[in-house]
Amino acid sequence: MSDREIIRLFIEGRVQGVGYRAFLVREALALDLTGWARNRRDGAVESVVSGPRPALAALIAAARRGPRLARVDALREEPADEAALVAFCGAGFSVAPDA
Repeated sequence: MSDREIIRLFIEGRVQGVGYRAFLVREALALDLTGWARNRRDGAVESVVSGPRPALAALIAAARRGPRLARVDALREEPADEAALVAFCGAGFSVAPDA
């Protein structure tokens, strides 16, 4: 059984136009996670991430903090599947087209 999980994050607040997606990419790559992040029309950032639970927990903690100019008001986590993960990424972690 794999210890790999796939989750979807929705981050709300001042998270667009402040380098939030680039911050998330750096944090995810440093934790050896795969996935993607994108801006949503509603002003949130959405991300699908895959990896071991301890690394996912570390990314969630970083996502709650965000980069210096961001303000995170809410972060919601839900399970995701392989189809959501591969929708925008191959290997590594990338910025996906805006939704």
